[in-house]
Amino acid sequence: MADDGGASQGSWGWSAGDGRLRTACDNLPAVLGRTSRECARRHAVLVEAVRDGCAGPVEGLRAEPVELAGKVGMRALVERGALPAMPLEQLGDGELRYVALALVLLTGPEVLAMDPVGEVLSARQVLGLMADGMDRSLDDRQTRALLELAVRMVGRGHVRLLATVRDAVVADGLSGVQVLHLGV
Repeated sequence: MADDGGASQGSWGWSAGDGRLRTACDNLPAVLGRTSRECARRHAVLVEAVRDGCAGPVEGLRAEPVELAGKVGMRALVERGALPAMPLEQLGDGELRYVALALVLLTGPEVLAMDPVGEVLSARQVLGLMADGMDRSLDDRQTRALLELAVRMVGRGHVRLLATVRDAVVADGLSGVQVLHLGV
């Protein structure tokens, strides 16, 4: 498969797509654009979460239109203050995974592409997340920050999370977290 620099449909930084986050996160720039326009508070919390989980300064997140090889799409950028903005797809694997998980935890059922429960009012919809290997490619600081964010979002009642991690010590002292040790 030829490397087109991320311009193809389904790559991290280029797909415009719709404003509901898809499973592969290939429309992340469109979702960032939507959240920044429609919910400044949620977007600010996302920026704060990304600041906690990424190396270097993080002043903001934004999406901007770009053209590559005659195709117009969207690119997500991390604003780095005095440093040049960095395309999200240039972050390391752990940072990309962290950003995606934080976004999913913060967006909830109104922003994610999901099948709602027909018998439940939209205001009462709960997003059930399963994150097997939630800490994959993350350091302990990033994992702890995601778990703290998850506790906050679960407390609001729109998200439920079932996750596995390599070492449960990252959840020590977090209220509302139940740890089940599956053995060695």
